[in-house]
Amino acid sequence: MNQQDLPPKPSSPPRTGNLPKVPGGNGTSAPAPESVTWSQPRHEPAPERHTNRRPAYWKVFFAVVILAVAGSLVWLAMWLNSSSGTQAPKAAAPGVLQTAVTPPASPQPLPREGVAPAAYAVGDCFKDFDPQALTSTVVPCDTPHSSQLVATLRYPDDGDYPGADPLKAKALEVCQAAKLSPAAKQFPLNYQRSYPSSTSWGSGDRRVDCYVAADGGNVINASVLP
Repeated sequence: MNQQDLPPKPSSPPRTGNLPKVPGGNGTSAPAPESVTWSQPRHEPAPERHTNRRPAYWKVFFAVVILAVAGSLVWLAMWLNSSSGTQAPKAAAPGVLQTAVTPPASPQPLPREGVAPAAYAVGDCFKDFDPQALTSTVVPCDTPHSSQLVATLRYPDDGDYPGADPLKAKALEVCQAAKLSPAAKQFPLNYQRSYPSSTSWGSGDRRVDCYVAADGGNVINASVLP
């Protein structure tokens, strides 16, 4: 046995009377053991801690969902705010459609040159007509001419400018509403439309006009309206 396994010696031997007695057959004390082993408490190693090193994917996913929801709420609030501050454009008034022949726009006698578009009337016939011209020459419809005003629509004076596309569509409706006489079948005719620009609308132009025009020039020699 190694020396380190022995217990330290006592400072003085124990007295005989103080020794513990072990019951025996003869009532004497049991002999001391040849050796004594001192047991030290055994320290078990602490269990190894295992750290979960896997990335917390669910935390990342949860954060992404929260950010997406928050962003959607912010966008919705901004959209509602902008929508509440924007007023829808006013719908254009229907206007007044006219397809019947009216008294000539230009006073007699005809022909008359330098007639402005604002003075045109349904039934007027024009020589060498140019829908973009500032003035035209009005002639009797039984004389050679190239175009005739067959329908018109006038918007209210206090209306807002509808826009080019709505006006273009409205001009097509005006042409479809025009009523032509059987004489129109005698000539190769096309529809021509005229409507206000934003500039002319600001100057008071409210007319949408529909003309029938011949491709070959002044070849029409009769009115095409009933």
